Amino acid sequence: MTDSAFAVVRAGALTTVQDLGRPGHAHLGVPRSGALDGPAASLVNRLVGNPPEAAVLETTLNGCAVRPRSTILVAVGGAPCPVTVDGRPVAWGAPVHVPAGALLDIGTAVSGVRSYVAFAGGVGVEPVLGSRSTDLLSGLGPAPLTNGAILPLGSPMSLHARVDVAPQPRPPVELVLRVTLGPRDDWFTPEAVRTFTSRAYRVSSASNRIGLRTEGPALERALTGELPSEGMVLGAVQVPPDGRPVVFLADHPTTGGYPVIAVVRLTDLPAAAQAVPGTPVRFVAVRRR
Repeated sequence: MTDSAFAVVRAGALTTVQDLGRPGHAHLGVPRSGALDGPAASLVNRLVGNPPEAAVLETTLNGCAVRPRSTILVAVGGAPCPVTVDGRPVAWGAPVHVPAGALLDIGTAVSGVRSYVAFAGGVGVEPVLGSRSTDLLSGLGPAPLTNGAILPLGSPMSLHARVDVAPQPRPPVELVLRVTLGPRDDWFTPEAVRTFTSRAYRVSSASNRIGLRTEGPALERALTGELPSEGMVLGAVQVPPDGRPVVFLADHPTTGGYPVIAVVRLTDLPAAAQAVPGTPVRFVAVRRR
């Protein structure tokens, strides 16, 4: 095994390898996948001199800890969290040199859900269909990190950013999702559509990389029949039989049989990746462009 690698000491609740994902394979039943908070992943890559497509680690809530086999430049961003090297506090949101054999510990998020860890050269696992992303739905890509696993690193390609700290948006106190109604809003009563775009929901603890589930008023259908399975897109708001909207995220299924009442603007989805359970959610209808 090359020294360009790191050992997983603490895998955390769910830590996966993510990059820009594998769009363009929906016809094969393969989701897009990729980092849920794309801007955060892109920023930490820039901080260590990586190209945008370099693979990073995406942690969930309680971080992870790794031990690189060689000195490496690292940056942690996304959800704010404590970062230490051999127990010594180091900067979050800035490039940090981690000596060979030192323990890099990414702690529990103090706000938000998902932190991102970039290594100079990127995580060098083998790509599948052009991406190194872990896809929890299809099982493509590397498995989620486990204690004791060894992951390879790529070769650094350029100088890292010369900055002391990089501003990053704070996780949402209230999640406001702009939506375009349709294509199946006519499957719901007019009152249900008004409820959807005027009442407050909350992020459910059952949310994951597949979808952001909500708690709140149930949406009543106008049509009670079965909808033939049809294609699903990133940001689709599907309404299952319990009537509570589900926002499809990166690992969403490519087809589904429940009606889609609306579709969220893609630019609003990174905030959804950082919304902790209990965060208020509002769906705001906007006109079709």
